[in-house]
Amino acid sequence: MGILSNFMNLNRYEILARIVIILLVLPLHEFAHGWVARKCGDDTAEAAGRLTLNPLAHVDPFGAVLLLLTGFGWAKPVPINPARMNHPRKGIIWTSLAGPLSNLLAALVGVVLMQIVFPFYYADPNAVLTGIYTLLYWFVAINISLAVFNLIPVPPLDGSKVLMMLLPYRQSAWLERNQRYLSLALWILILVGVLSTPLSYLSNWIMHFFVWATQWIGTLVQMVM
Repeated sequence: MGILSNFMNLNRYEILARIVIILLVLPLHEFAHGWVARKCGDDTAEAAGRLTLNPLAHVDPFGAVLLLLTGFGWAKPVPINPARMNHPRKGIIWTSLAGPLSNLLAALVGVVLMQIVFPFYYADPNAVLTGIYTLLYWFVAINISLAVFNLIPVPPLDGSKVLMMLLPYRQSAWLERNQRYLSLALWILILVGVLSTPLSYLSNWIMHFFVWATQWIGTLVQMVM
C-alpha cells in the first residue's frame, strides 16, 4: 500500500484533475526534448512525428499510471540521434535537460496563476474557483514531480544522460554497460517506496520556493481587488 497511500486519499475530482494534467504534462516534457534536439541539428523526433503536443504520440501507459498513482513517472522517450547534432556532447546535455526544465517552467507559470486566483478563491471559495485552484495545484505539483524524478542520474532517466556526458569515459562506459541493472534497481526502489520521501521533500521545497518567489503577485492582486 506504500505507493498507493496518497492516491487513495484523493477524491474523484482530484483524480480526474490528475489524469487531465498528466495528458498535458507528459507531451510537454517529450516535445521539449524533441524541440531542443531539432535546434541542435537532430530532426529524428520531427521525422518520427514526435514533435507534437498530442498525448497519443508520447504517453507511455505504465509510466502514466505510475505518475497518477505515485506522482512520479515517465513518458515514451522521443528518438534522438546524437550523430546528427552539430555538437553531440552539448546537444545531448541540453536535449536531456530540456524536458525537466520545461516542466519547471510550466510549474512556475502555474504558481503565478495560483497567486492570481488565490485572492478571489479566498474571498469567495465557490465551486468554480475551487475547481480552478485545485487544477492549478495539481498542474504545479505534477510538473515539479516529473522534473525532479527525471533528473535522477540513473538510466534511463534524463539525469543519467547528462551525467554520462560529464563523466570521464571509463565511468561513462560503466554506466552505459550497466543500464539494465541500474534501471531495475531504480524501479525496485520506486515500488517499495524508498525514493518517495526524498523525492517528495525536494518537490515540496521547489514548490514552496516558487510560491515564496511569486507571493508579491498575490499581494498585488489583493491591493487592486
